[in-house]
Amino acid sequence: MEISLYFDPVNTTDFTASENKKSLGDLIDIYKEADSFPSLEGVQLAIIGVTEDRGAVNNEGCSNGPDEIRQYLYRLFAGAWKCKIVDLGNIKNGHTVSDTYFALSSTMEELLRKEIVPIVIGGSQDLSYAMYKAYEAMAQIINITSVDNSFDLGEHEETINAHSYLSKIILTRPNFLFNYANIGYQTYFVDQEAIGLMRKLFFDTVRLGMAQTALEEVEPLIRNADMVLFDISAVRMSDAPGNMNASPNGFYGEEACQMARYAGFSDKLSSVGFFEVNPLCDRFGQTAHLVAQMIWYFMDGFAFRSNEFPAKDDDGFFKYHVTVKEHEEPIVFFKSKRTDRWWMEINCKLNIREKYARHYIVPCSFADYQTACSDEVPDRFWQVFQKLM
Repeated sequence: MEISLYFDPVNTTDFTASENKKSLGDLIDIYKEADSFPSLEGVQLAIIGVTEDRGAVNNEGCSNGPDEIRQYLYRLFAGAWKCKIVDLGNIKNGHTVSDTYFALSSTMEELLRKEIVPIVIGGSQDLSYAMYKAYEAMAQIINITSVDNSFDLGEHEETINAHSYLSKIILTRPNFLFNYANIGYQTYFVDQEAIGLMRKLFFDTVRLGMAQTALEEVEPLIRNADMVLFDISAVRMSDAPGNMNASPNGFYGEEACQMARYAGFSDKLSSVGFFEVNPLCDRFGQTAHLVAQMIWYFMDGFAFRSNEFPAKDDDGFFKYHVTVKEHEEPIVFFKSKRTDRWWMEINCKLNIREKYARHYIVPCSFADYQTACSDEVPDRFWQVFQKLM
């Protein structure tokens, strides 16, 4: 597929030039001029701008976010990385929003098949639906983790927008969503019925306060995702004012960067999206600068991926069998000898293992192992166990 047809070059003429000749702007192969679309040979990361905000809710103007973020991203020093990165430019807005979705989905599908990780910079968060459609086209069952201050369920009869895209994904048939996790929701922004629905679907939800108390405990939820989505409204207004839906409460900027690095370091993750940055209400580029740094941390994590997973590298793990009275068979835990990260195995039938080969060994934390050693079944285990049974 000739994906270059979907893209406009990045206009860098108005960008503030960087005096740093080792900046990302000099190292990334950027689509700047017609007929110079970057080659995808050997590429590992591909930046995709999507200047689409027709699905925005009270945040019109976020279509200008991609180039504003690039201004700051291109000025940053590269880390000690060996990965090849390209910027494919901005996807042309279609005649309808659905046309833009199709262009993004088709582009992502092409990249994913080439094992290139797309970094999508929006634009409004309804673009997450188009990202999901790329996996659907490949019939790949996936997990989604969203860092957001609400669930974006909306009403199922509504036209898809930034606050209802998740309902569209859940209701799509056939469905390829195995698990959804929300990190950082704020209860006063969420209907109690929506919280109940999340529990019935055995989805993972972590309130803002719980996430901030122990940020390392959300790392397994990010490590378990194929697709991670960052809505900048999850970051507090003082750190990210460039969003018309910004709230006084939310994550601090450094916490957002840490989660972005968790995402990059995850061997399972194959795409990431950053949404809802609105330059019209930003303050001296503060929000765009923060997201640029989040993308930098994602790249930094990616550059140091360890390519480990218990099912294919058992020699690289310590294996523990923990007997719990509430469960018939011992729970098997794996601890990486290289990174000290933990996984646990969900006991299930062979046909289930074959269908959900990427899902029955679940990232977890040391705290989950301690819970099992205290003769209790970890909540994280039950969430997945009930889906597989």
